[in-house]
Amino acid sequence: MSIPPIAEVEVRLSAARQAGYTNLSFVEGDLTDPVFVNEQISELKPDTIVHLAAQPSAPYSELDGEHAAYTQKNNNDSTRNLLWSIRENGLADRTHFIETTTTGVYGAPGFDIPEGLLDVTTQGGRDKVPYPGMARSWYHMSKCNDINNLQLSNVQWGLTITDLRTAIVFGTETEDSAKSLDLRTRFDFDFFFGIVVNRFCAMAIGNFPIAIYGKGEQSKPYISLEDCVESIAGAVERPADPGDMRILNQVTKVESVLSLGQTIRREAESLGLDVTLEHVPNPRIENETHRMQIENGAFLDILGDVRCTMAQGIVQALKALLEHRDTLLKYRDRFMKE
Repeated sequence: MSIPPIAEVEVRLSAARQAGYTNLSFVEGDLTDPVFVNEQISELKPDTIVHLAAQPSAPYSELDGEHAAYTQKNNNDSTRNLLWSIRENGLADRTHFIETTTTGVYGAPGFDIPEGLLDVTTQGGRDKVPYPGMARSWYHMSKCNDINNLQLSNVQWGLTITDLRTAIVFGTETEDSAKSLDLRTRFDFDFFFGIVVNRFCAMAIGNFPIAIYGKGEQSKPYISLEDCVESIAGAVERPADPGDMRILNQVTKVESVLSLGQTIRREAESLGLDVTLEHVPNPRIENETHRMQIENGAFLDILGDVRCTMAQGIVQALKALLEHRDTLLKYRDRFMKE
């Protein structure tokens, strides 16, 4: 559930055009339908495709076997249809395919996370290999499967790939979306679709203790919405070399869940709110003290300057939620799984 409400597509398009963005069009369709996908690719013959569509919730994918199957079929079918349509329309040597996957594919390894392929040495020799799928949810594993297909299309067809491994996104607006209320982005706060930053901010506004799973000392990667969008644009403007597969860790900050809760409490108290933290039993199988170390130098070269800090993004979220506090209070039961 999104707070605030999101305008219909036609209203959003109108608002964008009024703001000066005239090169927009919208086609409604299902990327899991190969016929629809092929129609679009054959007509547009795109130089660049930015693939953002997915069922994005780990908790949703963990509900039961049906939800796990839907998540993986939806996400993997969509990506595979796009890749094969590029191939079958003779565009593999000219199209740059960009996908936002997730840093969740890394899991919680006991070594520094690279940005790119792993350099592996064994008794038999040395080679560079893809990072193994160490995901901890059926959603994140769907993205591991996507990555395997991205690499296969690169190796077999020479398709130029940029894999943006996106961290947890915080903040509510970009310079462009702030130009109109009708351009607002979704702000899901519920247990299944609300990412940890959103849920913690909603708890702070909704007179609900910020629920820290277990010790909360595990580190997580983050990036602001503003920096996420700007870096996607940067990846388009500075494409991978033809025929290469580029992997970028779309991360600007690493912070523990406990530290995140403390930061949100501090910023909420500066707005006059009374906020508490509460440690609750961890429903997930995870290392509660993992210290993530993740390389992001190549990504920062694409991003340039960081535009939005964690504190700034949290204040954005808190102020946006305060405008809808009465509505939020009606749905406090959605903060946690029943």
